[in-house]
Amino acid sequence: MYEQASHALMNEILAELNPELGNYRLRHFYTRLGANFYSIHRLFQLLYGTRPDFKQHMVRLVETMAFRYIERLPHLRRSDLARERDYNWFMSQKWVGMALYCDRFAGDLRGLRARLPYLQELGINLLHIMPMLDCPPQHSDGGYAVRDFHKLDARFGTIEDLDALAATLKKREMLLVLDVVVNHTSNEHEWAQRARAGEQHYQDYYYVFDNRDTPDLYEETMPEIFPNTAPGNFTWDEQMGKWVMTVFNEYQWDLNYHNPAVLVEMVDIMLFWANKGADILRLDAVAFLWKKIGSTCQNEREAHLLLQLMKDCCQVTAPGVLFIAEAIVAPAEIAKYFGEDALSAKECEIAYNAVLMSLLWDGVATKNAKLLNLGTGNLPQKLERATWLNYVRCHDDIGLGFDDNDARLAGYDPAAHRRFLVDYFTGRFASSPARGFPFGENVETGDARISGALASLVGLESALESGDEQAITAAVDTILLLHSVILSFGGIPLLYGGDAIGMLNNLEYLADPLRRNDSRWVHRASFDWTKAARRHEKGTVEQRIFSGLKKLIALRKETPAFADFDNRRMIDTGNPNLLAYCRTDIRTPASCVLVLCNFNNEPQVLDTGVLKAIGLCRQDALTDIRAGERIRVENDALLIPPLAFFWLME
Repeated sequence: MYEQASHALMNEILAELNPELGNYRLRHFYTRLGANFYSIHRLFQLLYGTRPDFKQHMVRLVETMAFRYIERLPHLRRSDLARERDYNWFMSQKWVGMALYCDRFAGDLRGLRARLPYLQELGINLLHIMPMLDCPPQHSDGGYAVRDFHKLDARFGTIEDLDALAATLKKREMLLVLDVVVNHTSNEHEWAQRARAGEQHYQDYYYVFDNRDTPDLYEETMPEIFPNTAPGNFTWDEQMGKWVMTVFNEYQWDLNYHNPAVLVEMVDIMLFWANKGADILRLDAVAFLWKKIGSTCQNEREAHLLLQLMKDCCQVTAPGVLFIAEAIVAPAEIAKYFGEDALSAKECEIAYNAVLMSLLWDGVATKNAKLLNLGTGNLPQKLERATWLNYVRCHDDIGLGFDDNDARLAGYDPAAHRRFLVDYFTGRFASSPARGFPFGENVETGDARISGALASLVGLESALESGDEQAITAAVDTILLLHSVILSFGGIPLLYGGDAIGMLNNLEYLADPLRRNDSRWVHRASFDWTKAARRHEKGTVEQRIFSGLKKLIALRKETPAFADFDNRRMIDTGNPNLLAYCRTDIRTPASCVLVLCNFNNEPQVLDTGVLKAIGLCRQDALTDIRAGERIRVENDALLIPPLAFFWLME
């Protein structure tokens, strides 16, 4: 958009930029800067327009974008141009991801390169490596307390090792996802150390106060994230002699984005990792970016403005790079991280579908799909060029973030139902086969989240211990059922570490004083390659899970209807135990895939009138593409076995 005031400033800034820029071919940079500058200027002005140093920071921001563009390698620039032409490339059904810890999966980056064939055998072509940046060993928060944003933890290898991995992934047509922790730093970061030493410039990078007056005002409305292990939101720093905001842990200092220098620094860091070959940047804790007295300091409008500004800057320098919003927030808030002011995604192209994840676990515990149908039917609308990241579990705890009103409509008291779910998955409920652990449990309110390996939560651990073959089969079927949803629902499916071979809880973390109070480490075990080898032994649990997932992933990639173009329609089956939806191939709208999932451990019946209502009239010609077989319809009813699913086509 052309607007005189902003473009006059742009021309002025370009005239003042370092003369060295004239030695480089910057045609595409200038074109993109011109296209995005009005928005960049407007957002920067909304956030920082009253500051006397406004122009100084604008110049620094443009310089940052320009110099990072100059260092962007030719093959990355070519990728940017290709993705600008095929701008819906990430909406394709061909992408299937996995999140894993480099050290726990393969030791280091060189080991990870050597293990890529395992991922490709399964069908994975999007790799999210959990944080690898330099952190204090004693206080790393699993990689999210960063001491140096430009340096890898030596345990993983060198920047050159990452360059080699990125190059190998490109050759294998696999995408690389890296984390950028945008909300906070370690208290051992250089900025924090210089703040401690009394440098006002760096104290302004954080929320720092001489006494408790202002912190107490914040505390009136700020919730506690980890009330048991990190109560309160401020920590007294003895060396600095001041209070500092520490929302997550006392060793993680929250960055103060009221200071534009912080924004420029973080844009520079994001572009640095984009230039290291990241196809997607996962932005951690984005809901917390803007703190304001009198609010919860989450999901503030300014946090969205910051993300829009970060996106615009990335589109100038590295437009082929996508953002994932790590915002595990209320259902009504999640879709806002795609952006609210544009048809296409203006903030993050991808967001975690935490609501779907919590609803899937509800279906496992209740053995019905009542809440699952209500919650998925009420998912917030996403933008056209945005997509969900669908997952069964991840490295983090399982939160029960479904909508309270949906729970009431399903016939549940929301608070009581959440207590039931926590009891069910932690094995406190009498008939539960689950072997999970509570996380972040509030003794006063009974609120908690859930830790545990997927296989242990669905009952595989207890079934293997008892040798109950029927229970083992039910657990394996449940694992495949859950993944059938994330692979077909619409979005990018993300598997987690050892789930494809049914890895169980690992209690080794209890012997580690730094981890024993964090139950999430129970599902962050080192990858069991001995167990993985059994994926080729017919009839083993590992083979049944791995081969089942491998087949589903291959079918997903072959089925255009599973691409994510707002082509999902929820179906009311009249049976509360069934989840059903149609996925339509937008190239041939008359063609659709009907996904049917039975969450009950008894067979369920679907009246064929439902099939006719959605246009599947040739009931003698219905094929379950997963099994490659015609299905039998008898007496105007379709029988769906326990914990089974169909992907049906005519």
